[in-house]
Amino acid sequence: MHQTEGKLLLIQSSHFFSLSPVIQDEIFHVFYDLNYGSILYMTHDHHATEDIIQEAFLKTIYKSPAVENERQIIGWIKVTVRNLVLNYLRKIKKSRHNIDIERVSIKTTSCGYPESMESQIEAKLLEEQILQYLNEMKPEYRFLIELRWKFGLSYHEIAHELNITDEKVRQKLHRARDLLKNKLLSKGR
Repeated sequence: MHQTEGKLLLIQSSHFFSLSPVIQDEIFHVFYDLNYGSILYMTHDHHATEDIIQEAFLKTIYKSPAVENERQIIGWIKVTVRNLVLNYLRKIKKSRHNIDIERVSIKTTSCGYPESMESQIEAKLLEEQILQYLNEMKPEYRFLIELRWKFGLSYHEIAHELNITDEKVRQKLHRARDLLKNKLLSKGR
């Protein structure tokens, strides 16, 4: 998370509209920078990303709770943005029944140590293999995996979004993970 210098605390409607246009613009740019990358990562669409940012910004101005510190407002913003992105994805899912698995990227994280060229190549090969296996899975399993790991939703949140029980989500994700694990193990990975 980058330095926002406390500017986001001014976004609450009681403060925001009394600010000068220059300060309002600075706050919007901080808000934009905070959210653009994560929204674009999930939507893969620049225009949709900008629409979601604008909607989230307005929602934050008019509906954000009274908070005492910037960390709280950032948390509220992140939840709001995530919900707006999920609503957007649900809308486009109705017109597009299959998930474009090519757009899913799996990030490898390091522990602060520079990665060797060999480990970078291995990670890339593993990512390609996982993407191939995900593409071979049932669309339902792919979608659940995306909701869980790409968007970071809990079982309960996934169940709520899909109108199924938490237990059903656990079962299906368990099956999807087992399927993926077995495919990886069978290829000697």
